[in-house]
Amino acid sequence: MVESLAATSLLGHRPICGGSLAKDGSNKRKSSSNCRFLITEFSGKRVVLSPPLPRLKVDRVAISSVKALAMELTKEVHSYKEDKIPRNWDYEIDTGVDAKPGLWPPENKADNPSLQNPLLRQERMGCGWLGAIFEWEGVLIEDNHDLEKQAWLALSQEEGKSPPPAFTLRRIEGMKNEQAISEVLCWSRDPAQLRRMAARKEEIFQALQGGIYRLRAGSKEFVNVLMHYKIPMALVSTRPRKTLENAIGTIGIGEYFNVIVAAEDVHRGKPDPEMFVYAAQLLKFIPERCIVFGNSNQTVEAAHDAKMKCVAVASKHPVYELAAADLVVRRLDELTVVDLKNLADIESSEFGTLEPELELEEEDDPSSSTFTAVDDNFW
Repeated sequence: MVESLAATSLLGHRPICGGSLAKDGSNKRKSSSNCRFLITEFSGKRVVLSPPLPRLKVDRVAISSVKALAMELTKEVHSYKEDKIPRNWDYEIDTGVDAKPGLWPPENKADNPSLQNPLLRQERMGCGWLGAIFEWEGVLIEDNHDLEKQAWLALSQEEGKSPPPAFTLRRIEGMKNEQAISEVLCWSRDPAQLRRMAARKEEIFQALQGGIYRLRAGSKEFVNVLMHYKIPMALVSTRPRKTLENAIGTIGIGEYFNVIVAAEDVHRGKPDPEMFVYAAQLLKFIPERCIVFGNSNQTVEAAHDAKMKCVAVASKHPVYELAAADLVVRRLDELTVVDLKNLADIESSEFGTLEPELELEEEDDPSSSTFTAVDDNFW
């Protein structure tokens, strides 16, 4: 009986406040700070209720002074931390690679911690942040492939070489002249001879073309739209820089491009992604947020190798031959900025994922067992 009372003695009594129940006239409970529980003592079988303990007097002035001192110490600690935290996060990362100064690694423009507007930071980190990389011939201007063939045939006749067949000419499309001469045509490997023949081939091509450039339908309108939305653009080509600058100056689109990558800037042409990667470095954009505009499968292959999206313009090849591209159009003005944003926001499976691939173990086939059966009658 005593044990049961001991278990319920604290719960069996209502708290009293100054000797009265903890309820006021409005039948509302008073705050528990002014209440005390009755203390029970057990002496044999009798239950004795002891009077409530006296309340301790608290010096409120002392408590307020302690709180003020604690707040001052907290402010000093936070101010010390703020002084120690660096405002500039431009740390130099030692990668052990002698990269070109000022070009690599590119600054990640997707996020800028110094921006105070969270909506602007979200826009820069979202699909609205992208860069455009354009090829020259077949995308912005009309491409005359017959003139390219005639230039190579004329050069082979001048050098006393056998004329290259049609499949070889298709293979060297998009390559640098030096790369095509040394690796595919195998006419020479001497650097001086390579430069001489490459320059001569360009002279023949420019003479056949006559310095006439014609914009493709819808290309200038599309470039104007991108410029209106302040999307940075780069122009890449395996033509010499002087030829490119004269051509875009003649057409009147030179001020549209932030970056120009010419034959002198890279070692190899397509299908090597060097041109596109270098253009992304100059734009200071990560490759995953760049969209390449080309007109051949070599361009699609190079763009995907650089982890970029590719829009193929069906100017030279039919649409069904460019199915490997992320998007295929006949004219650039068929695209909108929303299409580019949606395209840049898609995570392509070709770029790989961070999840490890699961390998399935092959089950042993009992029919193909390596154990040799022994005939009992053999012994």
